[in-house]
Amino acid sequence: MIALIDTNVLLASVFIHDQNHVKARKTIQRFQGRRIVVAPVLQAVFFMTAARIHYQRAVNLFEYIQTEDFEIEALTEQDMLRMVSIMKQYKSAGFDYPDVSIMVVAERLDIGTIYTFDRRDFLTCRPAHRDAFMLLP
Repeated sequence: MIALIDTNVLLASVFIHDQNHVKARKTIQRFQGRRIVVAPVLQAVFFMTAARIHYQRAVNLFEYIQTEDFEIEALTEQDMLRMVSIMKQYKSAGFDYPDVSIMVVAERLDIGTIYTFDRRDFLTCRPAHRDAFMLLP
């Protein structure tokens, strides 16, 4: 299985006061397959972890995500053009940058599974490569 991992799952996995902490930890520990983190997600996770928890915890998480357990996917020029298209199409939804980056990388790599607690954005968007995203956990 191949899945993209959203900011909120990674953040919840290290923030013990998050309502989804236990679920996020178990999800990451038990996942079997390729786990892809889009570069803007990595940046958002680092910033939020440093701000909400501690800088050193952000560094540790950043280091962990760079292990063989995860693949980091950079955005291409075409991805960014597609992001603008999605942002314009769904402008009233106000999708954030990391979420849209996940959407376009999912399309480019033909991935349907996204690990996220953010149901609104990913249920609203209709991806070009399939009818809908499969959202877990």
